[in-house]
Amino acid sequence: MARYTGPKLKLMRSVGIQLPGLSRKSIERKPFPPGMKEGQFRRKKSDYGLHLLEKQKLRFNFGVTEKYLRKTVREAFRSREHSGYKLLELLERRLDSFLFRAGFAPSIPAARQLVRHNHVKVNGKRVNIPSFRVEPGQEITLTEKALKIPVVASSLEQPSMARPAWLSFENDKNAAKMIALPDRESFSFPIEVNLIVEFYARSVK
Repeated sequence: MARYTGPKLKLMRSVGIQLPGLSRKSIERKPFPPGMKEGQFRRKKSDYGLHLLEKQKLRFNFGVTEKYLRKTVREAFRSREHSGYKLLELLERRLDSFLFRAGFAPSIPAARQLVRHNHVKVNGKRVNIPSFRVEPGQEITLTEKALKIPVVASSLEQPSMARPAWLSFENDKNAAKMIALPDRESFSFPIEVNLIVEFYARSVK
């Protein structure tokens, strides 16, 4: 399945929750799903529907395809750690997600553009792969040209959300470093990871 490029608010309304990685926009004015009027009766979701909803929250927030998510779930299942928490860690360690969490971009899609346009350096070397997995100790910086982009400068001045404890940021150098692996306590929005694990348990080996 191709990556979604339509209205971001529509996706957030469909899952009924604010997805900070997807957009800064709020669904507060229209918290109900697209095509449904405020106060309209909603059918109770089935067990499958509840599992699917949690999975979609994760996929939409990080902007990944179903194929990529399944591949990452498979890797999490092979880990000796809790599969759900390992999945969250692996997604947070994506370079585009790390840039967002460090405050270089207002959203993950915006961070992905920076990576694709060759504006990101990992330990001084340019990397243009959004799914690149950041390791503890690696330093992430932007090119001088990227730092002058208005949306980047605005994001650095006022990040979309507080930086998590597992990364450090040096304001004088505009450099971020992963100092520990991401933990579930600092995840950016509420999600039931056990439902996601159950959703894939039978289909992913």
